[in-house]
Amino acid sequence: MRLGESGCIELQLPFDAVTQAQLRAVRPRGQWMARRGCWQFPLEAAAVLQRQFGRRFAVEPELQRWFSWLEQPLPPLPPHRELVAAAALEQVLPDGRCLFAHQRAAARWLLARRGAVLADAMGLGKTLTALAAARAMVRAADCRIVVVAPAGLHNHWRQEASALQLQLELLSWARLPAELPPAGTVLIADEAHYAQNLQASRTQAFLRLSRHPRLRAVWLLSGTPMKNGRPVQLFPLLAAIGHPLAVDQRAYEERYCQGHWLERGGTRQWQALGATHLEELQRLTRPLVLHRRKQDCLDLPPKQRLLVPVSLSEAEGQGFQHRLQLKVDDYRRRAQAGLVRRDAEVLAVFTALRQISAEYKLPAAASLLQRLQAEGEPVVLFTAFVAAAELLHSQLGGGLLTGRLPPGARQQVVDAFQAGQQPLLISTFGVGGLGFTLHRARHVVLLERPWTPGDAEQAEDRCHRIGMQASLQCHWLQLGVADQLVDDLIASKAQRIELLLRRRSWPGMVRTLLEQW
Repeated sequence: MRLGESGCIELQLPFDAVTQAQLRAVRPRGQWMARRGCWQFPLEAAAVLQRQFGRRFAVEPELQRWFSWLEQPLPPLPPHRELVAAAALEQVLPDGRCLFAHQRAAARWLLARRGAVLADAMGLGKTLTALAAARAMVRAADCRIVVVAPAGLHNHWRQEASALQLQLELLSWARLPAELPPAGTVLIADEAHYAQNLQASRTQAFLRLSRHPRLRAVWLLSGTPMKNGRPVQLFPLLAAIGHPLAVDQRAYEERYCQGHWLERGGTRQWQALGATHLEELQRLTRPLVLHRRKQDCLDLPPKQRLLVPVSLSEAEGQGFQHRLQLKVDDYRRRAQAGLVRRDAEVLAVFTALRQISAEYKLPAAASLLQRLQAEGEPVVLFTAFVAAAELLHSQLGGGLLTGRLPPGARQQVVDAFQAGQQPLLISTFGVGGLGFTLHRARHVVLLERPWTPGDAEQAEDRCHRIGMQASLQCHWLQLGVADQLVDDLIASKAQRIELLLRRRSWPGMVRTLLEQW
């Protein structure tokens, strides 16, 4: 018996019909992992496995340590009312701020749950909310706080923790440890959608931490818990918080992801990329997933999206077609040489089409930015391509945020824009669309849109936040069918996400009823 990468108990053994039958009868139920050649059981089956198989199987030291912790659990936590009292949510923070009403409600909600997903929209202050709740755990149960967050957001977490006079242990998603301290720990995962791929090593490492016997609570923060509108992406998060739906992955995928076997190339492959029974899934996950929109919590100025059509001259159109044909010909030559997959040609050509489109939209983008700056408007532009961002920056100046800039220098660029030292900030979605506050801007321009609605929404909401002084206008530059296809895809995915995560208030339900009547 050994401890698996995801914190489950694994039993490896040569085939024995009697033992196999005994393992199938163990409850909680385990599953045979053909690729790993072992049985896998949840940690809740530890007592049964020890009692029935402890003398027949060698137990590795790491798993034996977890067994000993399970036999000597941490003292129980105080009642919920005492935790809320310890949080002191109504008091003014040491830096002079006060928690908003929606933050106080979310902190009380977190303190009532040992595992939960806080999926509020971007800009509602999830960081401060989670830390306010964690402070109560520190005061009432002497817990340690461990935060998993992208490296670029560590400074933000330190600042917010300093406002609450808290000590944090900050971890990066790229380097997760195998163990937590023996003392009780509150584990907070920021941008928890980083763990949406169950096959990824960082997801496995995070699940291991979330199942640690010395864990007091695990709270996941993500404004986009289902970025692509696929319920399969929600499953790892449900597994991390111990939701009952995550006990049986195959049953979950069959019910909510249209899971089925697909014959391809003479082999059977399991596919679970669909979405079905979303209203049922929303009802079952609602107790442990809190999602609220900005209009439900704050009286923010409105956000308006404007489509900006981009047309090409006849000569530009011919140049566009020529460049695209060169990309197609190059891909087919590499496919014929066996360097790339033949069946991925459509996706490769579509990606090339979007990249070329971004370059051909640069003159229109530059004209729009110059007009807005001439009116004295601070502007943020997002693009998916570093080359496009650098070309615009060389022409117009301003601040530049790309992955080529060291993480420590990115906040300085943001601070310069927020302080009014720069009228323009140009950024890629992957860098500027994550964790920064850019509410000085009244205009945000998206040169193109990412594949997922969550990324587009995050980019816009860097500017649509608490503290903004006027309405926000979002300009979507749209050239040809490629942009139209992505924008339609975003709309359909966003509709599925809203159906799953919507949390209707009582006044909203009454308003809907009156409108229908």
